[in-house]
Amino acid sequence: MSYLTEIIWHGRGGQGAKTVAEFLALVAIREGKYSQGFPEYGPERSGAPMRGYTRVSDAPIKTHSAIYHPNAVLVLDATLLNTIDVTEGMEGDGAVLINTPLAPEEIKARHSFLAGKKVWTVDATGIARAEIGRPIPNMPMLGALVKATGVVKLESVAADVRKEFQTKFSLRVLEGNIKALEKAFQEVKNS
Repeated sequence: MSYLTEIIWHGRGGQGAKTVAEFLALVAIREGKYSQGFPEYGPERSGAPMRGYTRVSDAPIKTHSAIYHPNAVLVLDATLLNTIDVTEGMEGDGAVLINTPLAPEEIKARHSFLAGKKVWTVDATGIARAEIGRPIPNMPMLGALVKATGVVKLESVAADVRKEFQTKFSLRVLEGNIKALEKAFQEVKNS
């Protein structure tokens, strides 16, 4: 029996959901797994709601569609919880990871559709501001996902951040992303 993890990233344009969905797939492939990472856009503008999708498996993936029954959902902007049931299609004991300074119990009390779900929270925007200098929560959220699911190894993610982004970012920003990833891994809380 093969193991398949399907992940939906809910964010807004400019928060890095597309980048992190595709990057996680790359990390998984480099770990010897099979993976897909791709975005789904609405209106293509900064701040508009968008989704990213990642599949990770130990066997070839033959499905090539959006994800309808995720094992994990990441919410990069908690204001999306006011307009979208991010748990739609989630079965069983999936993980919902939310970028918020609130504790999991507080966020569950505010949104009834989270009742009965495993909710994890981390202040990814605060971590990103402190470590990177910009409020882009994608790497901290990836660190939280690794802690919640173990879908890939934290060491693999850090190594691939260095490899993939060394020509795109300054050394300070590159190392800040790795620190943000590791800090979120340590600070994420679950219910």
